[in-house]
Amino acid sequence: MLTNHFKRLAAVVAGGLMVLGFGAGAMAKTDLLVYTAVEADELAKFKSAIEKAVPEVEIKWVRDSTGIITSKLLAEKDNPRADMVWGQAATSLVLLANQGYFQGYAPKGLDKLDKRYYDTKNSPPLWVGQRTYGAAVCYNRVEGKKKNLPMPASWQDLTKPVYKGSVIMPNPNSSGTGFLDVSSWLQMWGEDKGWKYMDALHQNISRYTHSGSAPCKLAAAGETPIGVSFAYRVVKSMEEGAPLQLVLPSEGLGWEVEAFGIVRNTKKLALAKKVADWSVSKAAMTLYAPGYEAVAMPGVPNPTEALRGIDKQFVKNDFGWAADNRIRILNEWAKRYDAKSDPKKK
Repeated sequence: MLTNHFKRLAAVVAGGLMVLGFGAGAMAKTDLLVYTAVEADELAKFKSAIEKAVPEVEIKWVRDSTGIITSKLLAEKDNPRADMVWGQAATSLVLLANQGYFQGYAPKGLDKLDKRYYDTKNSPPLWVGQRTYGAAVCYNRVEGKKKNLPMPASWQDLTKPVYKGSVIMPNPNSSGTGFLDVSSWLQMWGEDKGWKYMDALHQNISRYTHSGSAPCKLAAAGETPIGVSFAYRVVKSMEEGAPLQLVLPSEGLGWEVEAFGIVRNTKKLALAKKVADWSVSKAAMTLYAPGYEAVAMPGVPNPTEALRGIDKQFVKNDFGWAADNRIRILNEWAKRYDAKSDPKKK
């Protein structure tokens, strides 16, 4: 009897351990390596939201500016390390998609998105948009007054001699904002006039930064009267109390859409698909919306009043042309203007 009692007890304990083991396994998280160019101050909220929606995932960000992330992805082309690219300029994703970088996937809810903002050339799409951002100029009213600088109203105004040494803009080789500026000028005016414009603008540039938000942050700090940045960053600095004025140049605004793609050959495809599904949900779009001009899902309101309707000033943007000509444009830009660029990160 005693032997049978111990047998039954051992069976109960073993069963309990199996239950505990199964529970521990169910709670285990799997790392998902995600390359992103999303602003650093937003990453925590996105990580929290994704992991709440997909409890089995642990998001591991690799974050840098758009150009640097693009260069990193290209360098890893033959042996990709990332599982996903998320919150990266669509122009970069088109370039990478053309080289077979992504695993096509149509996330649940794709049919609810604006077709301008995702890959319609491939089925399933290789990249899917999240939110748009547009070029803008920030003008520091205090510094402008000190230097007797009028507030510019157009892109062409920035080439006037009065602004010599008073303008900072992003380097397009490292910044997605810088590239959307250059790409839009070339598309708006044609290449001859576009390069002539940049030659004239270069005379007034004091430095080129490696971040799209840096020119506005520097303007907010009073280190330059004028920064070429993106509208969200200008408004955010204004809300933080900086003496800035948002300027939307009269010729129109270059723009981009942040997007995501699943890297081919990822060993975590099922998990990446779950993150992709969340990324096009209404909950995600509502989280993307503050501060940005528009999101990929029509009908999700922009809570930032100062940015509502700015997307109506977006110029025509041919992502395919920009991707096909990206390397040529960047090489030409570097040859002409790189001498004023900030030192590259080591």
